[in-house]
Amino acid sequence: MLDHILRAWKNKNSFFYLVLIPLSWLFSAIIALRRKAYQAGLLRSYALAVPVIVVGNINMGGSGKTPIVIWLVEQLRKNGYTPGVISRGYGVNHIKPMHVLSDSAATQVGDEPLLIANRTACPVWVGKHRAEVGRALLKAHPTCDVIISDDGLQHYRLRRDIEIAVVDPETTNAQYLLPAGPLREPQCRLETVDAIVTHGTQKVSENAFEMQLHGQTFYNLANPKQTVTADYFNGKHTKAIAGIGKPERFFNTLTSLGLAVEGIRFDDHHAFTEQDLHEIGCDALIMTEKDAVKCQPFARAHYWVLPVEASIEADLRTLVLAKLKTIQHTE
Repeated sequence: MLDHILRAWKNKNSFFYLVLIPLSWLFSAIIALRRKAYQAGLLRSYALAVPVIVVGNINMGGSGKTPIVIWLVEQLRKNGYTPGVISRGYGVNHIKPMHVLSDSAATQVGDEPLLIANRTACPVWVGKHRAEVGRALLKAHPTCDVIISDDGLQHYRLRRDIEIAVVDPETTNAQYLLPAGPLREPQCRLETVDAIVTHGTQKVSENAFEMQLHGQTFYNLANPKQTVTADYFNGKHTKAIAGIGKPERFFNTLTSLGLAVEGIRFDDHHAFTEQDLHEIGCDALIMTEKDAVKCQPFARAHYWVLPVEASIEADLRTLVLAKLKTIQHTE
């Protein structure tokens, strides 16, 4: 069904697409009523004992939330805070909160939470209900004084103090909500958030901040202490895989580093198996960090990973720190 919907978005003259539009109107009405119900107190929301920063988006697909969460953890630590991270965890089915450890299985905790835990070494917990997950994290790690929610902009059951929306330039002009378009909330929702982060140089509002993703050094998945630069791949038959929301973004990054690679796309959050990669013949296989946490159990010597860092305008750090100073919390 998803494939049919994606094709309909490209062929807006199709009968199937016209059928999706009324469904989109219905979805829009439902989410508007749901949000107003939370605002009016008809649906109950829950606060945590510490400030909550939500990093989310209004559209489907990858928009770069994970690098921003990692960036936020680093910036908060530099300024004296002890952050923790909570997440739904894609594909996570258990109800009770779970602590994400460095050796946790991605199938149990989700690929993005596992990546965040490995990169930041800060407490990361996952579960269905974020308020409960946040309370469990704070009980286990009482020194944490700020919680970052990876995704959850539409999870109004958890009260938040700061909202950061990540905007994909490709969806800034999107008109319809699901299922006729990629939006989970209307564009006007961006007018209510504290900050917007955009890829590249496209400004969408006065409270928007530019983000660039940079990566220069590759590490070997089988031996992470072994690192190389792009020159290492000269003369090698090199391929790249990407099971992320925007695979072309990763492939373009490799091209910008001077690599000539064949890019192989997988679905976002694809559950990689050893057979998936074994069938790819090449001298070197490059992947994202998000994919690497799932491929680590069957790593081979020719598997390489390109980690990326987010570079974001310093004014965003200033804004977040200023807002945190004004927040007084009691659960």
